[in-house]
Amino acid sequence: MASRSTQILEAAARVIARRGVRGLRVEELAAEAGVSTALIYYHFKDRTGVLRQTLEFINDRAERYTTDRDPDAPPLTPREELDETLLLELQDTVEVRENSSAWGELRASAVFDEVLREDLARATLVWVQEVAALLGQVQPMATASALAAAAERLTALLEGLSMRWLSGGIRIGHARELMRGAIDAELAGLQRY
Repeated sequence: MASRSTQILEAAARVIARRGVRGLRVEELAAEAGVSTALIYYHFKDRTGVLRQTLEFINDRAERYTTDRDPDAPPLTPREELDETLLLELQDTVEVRENSSAWGELRASAVFDEVLREDLARATLVWVQEVAALLGQVQPMATASALAAAAERLTALLEGLSMRWLSGGIRIGHARELMRGAIDAELAGLQRY
């Protein structure tokens, strides 16, 4: 992606996190990104294009901050990799707060927007499959359907915990503790399969 379009997507994530999808106006986005509205239309065609690309952008950014590791660090065990991947979605950084808020706003808007709903469903499916693969590395004897169900529960819980944390309903330490407990419970349940 060109640096201008990345700049626009970063601004879109900020605006969506702050004002929601319904509050995203191309003029405001242009001002936030420091570009003209014509440039936004050039790169993204229309508001729907901005939303679709922003969803992809926040997914890519989440992938980066949950998987990037120091190349000189010792390799993680499968369990450590699972824990880290999920728990890094609950860290008090501007990037994670913005990503999680924007994801929640996009999810809420998908209730009323069929195009966004389909894109979000695809993105969620990819995330669930990634978590199922990590669970399968920890519990290789579990069935594919059991792994998928466990991944679905964990990702749904993580979204809920993230929203509660971001909205001040719980503290981040408690959210992380609850997530660790859920991971333990799901892995224990997978031992039966």
